[in-house]
Amino acid sequence: MVVDDHPMWRDAVARDLAEAGFDVVATAGDGAEALRRLPAVRPNVLVLDLQLPLVDGVQVTREAIRERPDLRVLVLSASGEQADVLEAVKAGATGYLVKSASREELLDAVRRTAAGEAVFTAGLAGLVLGEYRRMAGVAPTTGEPAVPQLTDRETEVLRLVAKGLSSRQIAQRLVISHRTVQNHVQNTLTKLQLHNRVELTRYAIERGLDA
Repeated sequence: MVVDDHPMWRDAVARDLAEAGFDVVATAGDGAEALRRLPAVRPNVLVLDLQLPLVDGVQVTREAIRERPDLRVLVLSASGEQADVLEAVKAGATGYLVKSASREELLDAVRRTAAGEAVFTAGLAGLVLGEYRRMAGVAPTTGEPAVPQLTDRETEVLRLVAKGLSSRQIAQRLVISHRTVQNHVQNTLTKLQLHNRVELTRYAIERGLDA
């Protein structure tokens, strides 16, 4: 579902996604309309602007995630300001892309968001990770294993997720397949009862696994 108050931009994004093989189940021109339509169309990924009439993108994200914890939200905004990025992520957004991104970057971001990855415009990932560390406010743990219910490989993958690496980068680092990494991430999400990689990253950082 694509939500943006500029018709030409909204239609262009929806068209690009449809041409790339995505099923665009709906579009909306303001936040209130988006929240009204969400229960009926049930998208897997919500692509939305932050600056929306009636209900802004942060509030849409917060309410949508509360109703559908498995929903993945990719913010597509003209703003790359630190405050806007952190506000969106704290509300539950899985990723954040600025509108200067290319068509290919957008399509890749939607694919990765759908797969549960945290996707950020270059330069923003470090900012978000830094904020998680500040919010966690804890020193890295020592001694006993931080996540005893995970296998050694799952914990290894979790450490790399916490460092901001994508699934493909983790696959290259560990010399395993991209699909195997995704399986480890999904198993870890299930074991920890988390919904996406943003929550997984926060969990790992709170336990000092990004050290």
